[in-house]
Amino acid sequence: MLRGRSLSVASLSGLPVWEAERLPIEDLLLFEVSWEVTNKVGGIYTVIQTKAKTTADEWGENYFLIGPYFEHNMKTQVEQCEPTNDAVKRAMDAMNKHGCQVYFGRWLIEGSPYVVLFDISSSAWNLDRWKGDFWEACSVGIPHHDREANDMLIFGSLTAWFLKEVTDHADGKHVIAQFHEWQAGTGLVLSRARKLPIATIFTTHATLLGRYLCAANIDFYNQLDKFDIDKEAGERQIYHRYCMERASVHCAHVFTTVSEITAIEAEHMLKRKPDVVTPNGLNVKKFSAVHEFQNLHAMYKARIQDFVRGHFYGHLDFDLEKTLFLFIAGRYEFSNKGADIFLESLSRLNFLLRMHKSNVTVVVFFIMPAKTNNFNVETLKGQARQSLPPVTTHNMIDDSTDPILSTIRRIGLFNNRADRVKVILHPEFLSSTSPLLPMDYEEFVRGCHLGVFPSYYEPWGYTPAECTVMGIPSVTTNLSGFGCFMQEHVADPTAYGIYIVDRRFRSPDDSCNQLTQFLYGFCKQSRRQRIIQRNRTERLSDLLDWRYLGRTDGFKYPRPSSVPPSPSGSQTSSPQSSDVEDEDEEQRYDEEEEAERDRLNIKSPFSLNHVPKGKKKLHGEFKN
Repeated sequence: MLRGRSLSVASLSGLPVWEAERLPIEDLLLFEVSWEVTNKVGGIYTVIQTKAKTTADEWGENYFLIGPYFEHNMKTQVEQCEPTNDAVKRAMDAMNKHGCQVYFGRWLIEGSPYVVLFDISSSAWNLDRWKGDFWEACSVGIPHHDREANDMLIFGSLTAWFLKEVTDHADGKHVIAQFHEWQAGTGLVLSRARKLPIATIFTTHATLLGRYLCAANIDFYNQLDKFDIDKEAGERQIYHRYCMERASVHCAHVFTTVSEITAIEAEHMLKRKPDVVTPNGLNVKKFSAVHEFQNLHAMYKARIQDFVRGHFYGHLDFDLEKTLFLFIAGRYEFSNKGADIFLESLSRLNFLLRMHKSNVTVVVFFIMPAKTNNFNVETLKGQARQSLPPVTTHNMIDDSTDPILSTIRRIGLFNNRADRVKVILHPEFLSSTSPLLPMDYEEFVRGCHLGVFPSYYEPWGYTPAECTVMGIPSVTTNLSGFGCFMQEHVADPTAYGIYIVDRRFRSPDDSCNQLTQFLYGFCKQSRRQRIIQRNRTERLSDLLDWRYLGRTDGFKYPRPSSVPPSPSGSQTSSPQSSDVEDEDEEQRYDEEEEAERDRLNIKSPFSLNHVPKGKKKLHGEFKN
């Protein structure tokens, strides 16, 4: 995360982080601490994994990741080796002599960063003593029944111990440690309480209480300044976790978060304004062939069409060449992820398409893991049925109470012949080994036409970001970090295939209507318009590249001067079929000319790798 922000390192004489002299990387050691190092739990894993190459390229042998040890992860993701850094080696040796189990190796991802992994279970016998240490440090007690919080205290205590040993043998090098989320925060609190000579950064990707409050369908963003924080945390039995999080925030030299919307949330929830907003990026790979991503879309769309043929066998009375594939994916948080508003808008979209006698069909996939006991037999066999095609690919354990299925029953989207909107719930993560839909997530996304993520609570939003770098348009909101980021840096996001629903300043019904209009407008596009839009969407990927994120200030992608990808008011009110072309459109759209303008807008003012002769490479100076 420390790249391109010109963050100065705190001097050991006690100067604030922002005032200390900038130091050459050769004189620094950077440690990045997270429970998700080699351990996929959520989005932080993606953050760390995708930026590892960029960070390792800049920091080289002086960059280390700290995380938990799990045997399976170690065997499949880490190549064990001996540390070459003397301070790290001596720190590990000291801890291992005291009964800890500390592992070292290279994480088998791009960049191959060094990882230091602590076996939590082998040190659990210290828990009571470490609880006392933490109480003395910040007066926060951790109940014995909260297994996760106890594990985080062990992890944090081991981290602080390790950093103490490193600084004792650092041989003049200055140490920086970045801690992600409350799970790693105890290590920061203990390090500061023990006055370790390190510069500390705490990064929150979402606040604990914010996620809980939004899940309870509270008007969160309009009530931010009215919550009794202690009371709300206590009622949800997370007060000790909240205190751990807040202590981490206030102990850090530098406090960062991932988006402007989360910065506002953090200021109210955690009572400190973030010093820096560091948006999340991706490790963007460009194809050598300019339109290769369009070819991949066609190839994987055909694979999805094959699945649809089987799923709707006996009821395939719609033209697959005039069928659009939409999807929503992520954690099964029905309201937070916007599945509620999406389903309601699909009901309204179905009405509009039927009313205008459209020949466009929309097949919508919900890829949200839930409890199941097996595949739906009818779906697996793909055989002729007397009943309608099922709305779910699996047998749901809580079928009667499942929020998505309950809403489908209420709005009546049962895949009837007359419906122009068809719904398929796939309550498992996608896998290329599945006998049902044998595609991995990236392949599936590339084959779809539009990702829809109308989240109410989304501190960043990797799903629409991933769509963007693959050239797939997406729907997001102005309550997601990604949506706010695109509003800031793109003059006309819709023209580039980023549809931003206003969920902050509109009523839920108005937001739903806006989403419906976005979807209806998308259905009205010709095939050529969708191709143009995908080209534009893919060009935005540079904005999300970790190498460029430090340079996005001060410009906006302009509105394209050529034909808009979305139908204007002068076009016909009913959706066009996908093979309709507009000859005037051909004359008004010059892709190469437009692409060159876009490239100039993000072109770096200096070489990524150039350092003036005789000048040492300084932290944050290049390779953002």
